[in-house]
Amino acid sequence: MQTSTLHRSKCPSIIGLTAIIFAASLLAGCSKPPQEQHIEGYAQGTTYHITFWSKKTVPTDEVESSFNTTLAQIDKELSTYRPDSYISKFNSSKSTKWQPASQNFIDLINIAKDINKKSEGCYDPTIGPLFDLWGFKKDTLHVPTDAEIAATKADMGLDKIQVDEKDKLIRKTNPLVQLDFSSMGEGYTIGKLSKILESKGINNYLVEFGGDMKIKGHKPDGKKWRIAIQRPIKEKDGSQKVYKIVTIEDEKGVTLDTSGTYNHYFDDKGVEYSHILNPSTGRPVTHDLVSASVFGTDPRISDAWATTMLCLGPVEGAKIAKKQHLEVFFIEHKNGKFVNSESEALSSTKRLKFDK
Repeated sequence: MQTSTLHRSKCPSIIGLTAIIFAASLLAGCSKPPQEQHIEGYAQGTTYHITFWSKKTVPTDEVESSFNTTLAQIDKELSTYRPDSYISKFNSSKSTKWQPASQNFIDLINIAKDINKKSEGCYDPTIGPLFDLWGFKKDTLHVPTDAEIAATKADMGLDKIQVDEKDKLIRKTNPLVQLDFSSMGEGYTIGKLSKILESKGINNYLVEFGGDMKIKGHKPDGKKWRIAIQRPIKEKDGSQKVYKIVTIEDEKGVTLDTSGTYNHYFDDKGVEYSHILNPSTGRPVTHDLVSASVFGTDPRISDAWATTMLCLGPVEGAKIAKKQHLEVFFIEHKNGKFVNSESEALSSTKRLKFDK
């Protein structure tokens, strides 16, 4: 009797446990996937939109607080609109003595020097005074003389900035040279915000800042992230239509940075001048390229290359893109129509796919 009783007491326990496990598995199968979380705001004169999700819930306000702290730090270091930023103090100083710099700042200089060399001088973040000379900054547009252009170019050039990697120091060799990293600023910021997400265990996200972005992982339902390249010229009502839809296949992380002329020209005595200046000539470019989108892995680098492609144009840009294995999507404006083309690396990539 005792043996029979013990046997009966075990069987109901096993059946009950099985039922609980089965019920739990049904609930898990029916549970909804994690929800996307969203953060948006305004910084550095533009807007940003971040979408992310993770299996472990991370409070949005916690992420947003980290974002705000980092954005304030970036502003204090790289903003050319505030006189107390590091870069503004560096630019206004006429000293040629060595001065301390952050590793981040030195990294930006090194990236700039590398792309400047690879682009045969088309990328140059010391070009600011040339924009001032042409009147682009204050919208007082005019065509300068050859002598004025030559004099301005004499105070430009990354070769006039030296870096001491070991002691984290930088110096000017020409007291008038100035730096402006706005052509890498959005990419730099995207990289920083992405690192914040990953530090909190978030590896599925889309970080968009000023139209540039980094995409990693996938959506909560397992589907791929899909993004858009905008039409280069806005509509009459100010809206901007989608030009191409792109599906991100590589979940390890893809960056997209786009630069465009957006029909920025001015007319002087019947001659049309672009707002895109070539640092080598000191004059506006004359090609038909209106937009260049560069896909990469480091948003700082792809951001700088996107700016560079607008200087190079579709022909030279394609040549250098082939040499440097860059994934570039070009849009030209010819005879009132948009014509797009792809670099060799983009045409053969498996990291992303364009909708037909």
